Amino acid sequence: MFDNLLNLVDQLGYWGLLLLMFLENVFPPIPSELIMPLGGFLAAQGKMDPILVVLVGTAGSVLGALPWYYIGRFFGHDRLIALSERFGFIMTMDPPDVEMAFTWFARHGRKAVLLGRLIPAIRTLISVPAGMAKMSMPVFLALTTLGSLVWTSILTASGYLLENHYDKVETWVDPVSKIVVYGCIAIYLGRMGWRLVRGKRN
Repeated sequence: MFDNLLNLVDQLGYWGLLLLMFLENVFPPIPSELIMPLGGFLAAQGKMDPILVVLVGTAGSVLGALPWYYIGRFFGHDRLIALSERFGFIMTMDPPDVEMAFTWFARHGRKAVLLGRLIPAIRTLISVPAGMAKMSMPVFLALTTLGSLVWTSILTASGYLLENHYDKVETWVDPVSKIVVYGCIAIYLGRMGWRLVRGKRN
């Protein structure tokens, strides 16, 4: 995979980097933990400009977040309420839970979007609740751009400093991604188990 990515970015340059970061956010076939350090590696070789690598990677990340935002806008509050009424058990959310989630996001949504862009596995999906809550586009773009800029800068700098060992960045970040994913699964299963127990008691 490393050689294929290296050849793609080496041949297409910044356009290849932009495309990969866009695809990584729309449907993560390759993690950004590989893409951006690769850009840093090429910058360390003098083949790319490190500042442009960060800016192009950030642009691709922001563009990739937009489809998820609009998916959230499409579902919106009313559709989510209807889904929770029909599939509340599977979603582990009833209409009151949905209302509570929207209330929470109204209060803390800006922090959630900003910080969510820095957390592997969450950084893409955080755009969905932002769309559902109808966060204004300028605010969403500003927060997504800022969070993505920090994330791509860290990864690019890592690849730049490690040079030939840039692929090791993924091995450092990968455990964090797994912890987040497994944590979400555990919370979901816990909520479903609690609903079963509560249902039997009632």
